[in-house]
Amino acid sequence: MTTSPRFAHASEAELARILDYYKVAWQYEPHVFPIRWNPDGVVVESFAPDFYLPELEMYVELTTLKQSLVRKKNRKLRHLRELYPMLRIKLFYARDFRALLLKYGRLDAAASLIGIDGQPPPRRSGLEEGGPGAAKPDLSPGVVAPAID
Repeated sequence: MTTSPRFAHASEAELARILDYYKVAWQYEPHVFPIRWNPDGVVVESFAPDFYLPELEMYVELTTLKQSLVRKKNRKLRHLRELYPMLRIKLFYARDFRALLLKYGRLDAAASLIGIDGQPPPRRSGLEEGGPGAAKPDLSPGVVAPAID
């Protein structure tokens, strides 16, 4: 049995539920793209889009946090598009995600899914979820997380 990935934000988990409902295959952060190197050729910055939709050959990135992080993500996305022009990527801002939630009757959840409130609590040590010795999710390419009810 495949376990669901530990999403960085509740908005990502909600998008995964919507994709699952419509039977759209997705992968969570399956690829990391280097976007900046130091003079020695060592990667110093990279970009990992939130979702890859293999049937559409498209990446989706959500940015529902504060504005200063949006500017940084926009800069990274510009570099990604310059270096990898063949990639198709769609960026969803908080307003786009809010409109998606409204369309699917989930506007009541918007406050908890957009912004800092949607971030999971910090991980704790031990055998708790994500702790040392805990089972790790299978994030191999082609693996689709189970639907979350």
